[in-house]
Amino acid sequence: MAKITFPVEASHIMMFARSIGDTNPVYHDAEAAKKTEAGGIIAPPSFAQSVAQFNPDYFLRPKPGQPWFGSGKTASGVEGKASSSGGLHAEQHFEFHRHIGPGDVLSVETKPGASCEKESKRAGKLMFRESITEYRDQNGNLVITARSVGVTTERPVSQG
Repeated sequence: MAKITFPVEASHIMMFARSIGDTNPVYHDAEAAKKTEAGGIIAPPSFAQSVAQFNPDYFLRPKPGQPWFGSGKTASGVEGKASSSGGLHAEQHFEFHRHIGPGDVLSVETKPGASCEKESKRAGKLMFRESITEYRDQNGNLVITARSVGVTTERPVSQG
């Protein structure tokens, strides 16, 4: 992923919290949040994934005028079944160095991490690839380190 800039506003945090059904006042009520250990409005832990909405090339984001196999009940522009990459999102880890809050301007950059291969009886070679995403604030300080592991198979999994 190219380096993405992600401005954080209190309304982003509030809408994200509402979208996941989290009513904790620390995500939307400045007065209540002041009385907490956080000392002000903070973002829910999974909020960092919102960066995808600031990445114009995010692969799950619909592109105007292009067929897209959406996540709705029926396909929204692609006939038949969605094509499979043969890949699987296997792990996701987050290390939080501090809370994200309104006024932060995060720079987000993803870099390759470790990779390895293992042999599988049903799918042949399994290729594991790690990616490391760093979220830094406007001062260059590390806010979150995210580690993701994906797996691809050499061949489709055999039935039986």
